[in-house]
Amino acid sequence: MASKQTTTLGNLENFLVRCAIRDKVDASMPQQAQTQKAQLKHIHGNGRLPNVITTDSSRPWNMNSSSGDDEAPKDPRTGGEDFTQQFTENDFEVTPPAQRVQFILGEDVDDGSHVSHPLFSEMGMLVKEGDEIEWKETARWIKFEEDVEEGGNRWSKPHVATLSLHSLFELRGLLLNGSVMLDMEANNLELVADLVCDQMVSGGTLPASVKDKVKDALLRRHRHQHEYAKKSRLPIIRSLADMRNQSSSKKDMIKSPSSHSMARQTSGTELAEQQHKGNTHFMRKIPPGAEASNILVGEVDFLERTLSCFIRLSQAAVMGDLTEVPVPTRFIFILLGPPGSQSNFHEIGRAMATLMSDEIFHEVAYRARKRDHLLAGVDEFLDAVTVLPPGEWDPTIRIEPPAAIPSQEVRKRPPELPKEEIDEEEEEQRLREESGLSRTGRLFGGLINDIKRKAPWYWSDYRDALSMQCVASWIFLYFACLSPIITFGGLLSEATGKNMAAMESLVSGFVCGMGYGFFSGQPLTILGSTGPVLVFESIVYEFSMAQGWDYMTFRFWIGMWVAVICIVLTAIDASALVCYITRFTEENFATLIAVIFVYKAIENVFVIGKTFPVNQGIYDCICTPPLHSNASVLDFAKYKWDSCESYNGTLSGTDCGRPPTENVFLMSVVLCSGTFIFSTVLKEFKNALFFPSIVRQYISDFSVLIAIFAMTFFDYSLGVPTQKLEVPHELKPTLSTRGWLIPPFSEKNPWWSAIIAVFPALLGTILIFMDQQITAVIVNRKENKLKKGCGYHLDLFVLSGLIAICSVMGLPWFVAATVLSINHVNSLKLESECSAPGEKPQFLGVREQRVTHIMIFLTIGGSVLLTPLLGHIPMPVLFGVFLYMGVASLKGLQFFDRILIMFMPAKYQPDYMFLRQVPIKRVHLFTIIQLACLIILWLIKSFSQTSILFPLMLVVMIGIRKSLDFVFTRRELKILDDIMPEMTKRAAADDLHQLDAEVGFCQKYLPCFGGRGKREPKGSLDGGLDGGNNAVALIKCNTSNANEKEFEAQSSLLKK
Repeated sequence: MASKQTTTLGNLENFLVRCAIRDKVDASMPQQAQTQKAQLKHIHGNGRLPNVITTDSSRPWNMNSSSGDDEAPKDPRTGGEDFTQQFTENDFEVTPPAQRVQFILGEDVDDGSHVSHPLFSEMGMLVKEGDEIEWKETARWIKFEEDVEEGGNRWSKPHVATLSLHSLFELRGLLLNGSVMLDMEANNLELVADLVCDQMVSGGTLPASVKDKVKDALLRRHRHQHEYAKKSRLPIIRSLADMRNQSSSKKDMIKSPSSHSMARQTSGTELAEQQHKGNTHFMRKIPPGAEASNILVGEVDFLERTLSCFIRLSQAAVMGDLTEVPVPTRFIFILLGPPGSQSNFHEIGRAMATLMSDEIFHEVAYRARKRDHLLAGVDEFLDAVTVLPPGEWDPTIRIEPPAAIPSQEVRKRPPELPKEEIDEEEEEQRLREESGLSRTGRLFGGLINDIKRKAPWYWSDYRDALSMQCVASWIFLYFACLSPIITFGGLLSEATGKNMAAMESLVSGFVCGMGYGFFSGQPLTILGSTGPVLVFESIVYEFSMAQGWDYMTFRFWIGMWVAVICIVLTAIDASALVCYITRFTEENFATLIAVIFVYKAIENVFVIGKTFPVNQGIYDCICTPPLHSNASVLDFAKYKWDSCESYNGTLSGTDCGRPPTENVFLMSVVLCSGTFIFSTVLKEFKNALFFPSIVRQYISDFSVLIAIFAMTFFDYSLGVPTQKLEVPHELKPTLSTRGWLIPPFSEKNPWWSAIIAVFPALLGTILIFMDQQITAVIVNRKENKLKKGCGYHLDLFVLSGLIAICSVMGLPWFVAATVLSINHVNSLKLESECSAPGEKPQFLGVREQRVTHIMIFLTIGGSVLLTPLLGHIPMPVLFGVFLYMGVASLKGLQFFDRILIMFMPAKYQPDYMFLRQVPIKRVHLFTIIQLACLIILWLIKSFSQTSILFPLMLVVMIGIRKSLDFVFTRRELKILDDIMPEMTKRAAADDLHQLDAEVGFCQKYLPCFGGRGKREPKGSLDGGLDGGNNAVALIKCNTSNANEKEFEAQSSLLKK
């Protein structure tokens, strides 16, 4: 035990000495550099390793036991020139591990055998169960570690692997002094065992007398956790070391030859391959094209020293029951030792498996051509790890997998030289051109570009809808759109003298929804009725009545002028002005509409309370016994209003014509709040701990539908006479005096009324343009990761045609509805499938398609046929849906987050990106200005006299935002008023800090190789760097010939 501790401390000391020498290197002194190289060579064991591997660029990498220093391969980027004639990789001993790893990963892979694949790592330990000795699976890794919990006989939750530095240093020592066999030609475990034993015997690390026993141990049966789970009783597993003194040990592998019962319990035979059934259920968690790395650790009685071997097969092969899942094995790590080291070996095995699951090391393992490459990978891993002090955390606590894993690309690529700063204006112009928000300089140029951009995606808009998620979105948005349409129809009936009402609204929804769904540029935008349009209609109606004109005819010409103006705006690319609608304006508008939904939902419930108060007068209705009955009045008085007749009783009283309503308001509150709570909770059910993931996903997708049906059934079962949804029964105009086509001329209207209609049409155009385009900007946010492009000009063009059709048919105008569109996008969000256990789903984008939009309004058009069913839905349930949509629309708005921050103490504030880069006082100032603008918009909307100016105030918001350039710096506005996703900015900032650190490291050491230096243009250096295509400007130093070789080795690491 003492010698083992001495060895460990020696390895640690050697590693620390090596790091110290590397940090203190001074390449400007050739003699000192040579001395340090000699010291490093001594630390590595004087260059003699048990298994020496030589390489030759003209043939595959083969195992060779000849002595001599390892030969470096040719650099594939030198155009065929022999890289080793200039310098070998031994010259990189003084370089940091990260640069050596980047050099290894930067080499081109000539064949497919060294291309990395996803890895599934499994660790097995040699244990004894009963009288049989076998390999038992104890842990597995895809991205995170899962351990077998012995007490519960089950897999643990996936967690971040926590390792001790001691185990990592021990593992590095085993890779340094143990056997390393790369590109072994073997396709079964028996052949692997033969080659490993022969190699260890030839290297002098394994006595020939115990060769057969080691082989027998390696070929023992492998039993996996899913096989134990099928047993009726819990297995009793004990270590071989605990059994070695019992009498049964006389029958174990110490006394038995390898052929004794080999056919029964070995894992390399054909019989075992046929009998082994992999864990097919877990196979769906394995990434496609994955290969396996198997870690086998155990203690045996016949060994006096530790044996280790790292094996990489030339071609992956399925090896019977070696792996839990039918995945071909590519890497095998074997660690056998004398009794008493089981726990230590277990930690070393965990360290090896964790290294193999590391994105960088596992690529190094695939590309490694000699032992030093693996050691460089371990050193780089040690440089990147974070150490937790032992007295400040509990090692028994399992760390949960993070929600997002930072990119490891910084560890792969060498630090880049400083690039020229990108012109921000040119970058913004490029983004505007990609979105179609730049003027083309020709008539209908933007429209033509939108059609070209969207045409290749048109058929995929139908194919991509083949998902249950689209069915859930369709049904949810159907109810979400139906109720506002009917409610708006009722208000429109009062405002227009029943010229347009609920029936006209349903028909308009059908016509506009179908047309927009088939031909629009952004079908994720949901059309609907809006408050400003209702105010505009009421003003036009009042003006027509005051002049004695026919309202529908005058409205016909207003609508035709609006359509013409919108077409002109499309022709001159007026939608390019949308680029001036920043986050400041769009979030003010979105927050206002969301607050309106919340306010109206609550207001409608309280209106029910005024109509049906809780504290009513005496309800004058009593159930009396029938005539000629012997029962008394008291016997029948206990029967309620709805059950009196079933007992042959008679209702008497002045209020018997209506049911009692004292419970209507309370029931309405329960239905509204219940629908909201059900929808909110079930929407987040996909992150719950219950049921399989597919069940959780379906419950989350259909959350609103489940809430509607549950609350409707609850209302039906109690029988409280709550208000129900009223849908027209017949498909005909509300007024019998009008038809479905509006005459363009009327006897009541003068001929010039068609001309002056252009003036109210201008106001209506501003209203429609702002409503439509602000909603389109919100839908097309970068946060939504849309892939099929925008269509601002095409949307406006299609909308102009729909307005013309609605004007001809006398239907309400429908424009983009902000809250409905936001909820449509949210209902179609895509997340990555969690293939690896413990991996959190990542937001991938939105399911962009047209079918949900088409089906929503197709069903709305057929709602007249569904009246018997829709009549049972209580209105408070739909008010709860409104409340849910309003609250859900506020989620993700930076403006709303900043409002909440104003009421939080600093230590409880979330780690938002803008709080990192902008002083909190400046954030609050920006929020207060934005909140003041929101209050002004609310006041203007609330009064009928000023509500018509609402669209103009949105234009004023753009001017207010422009004036903030004089209050805030450009940097502050770029952070607080942009549409860049939070997670993307955070990742970009973290990568930038990492890159700055690496560039600073290079700047620290490069002067050691040649002073100040001088920059040369690309491709100006001799040496055939592929014609200068991949070359970078290097610092040419006037140093001695001895230092030039070292400097070339260092600077080659900066190649991309």
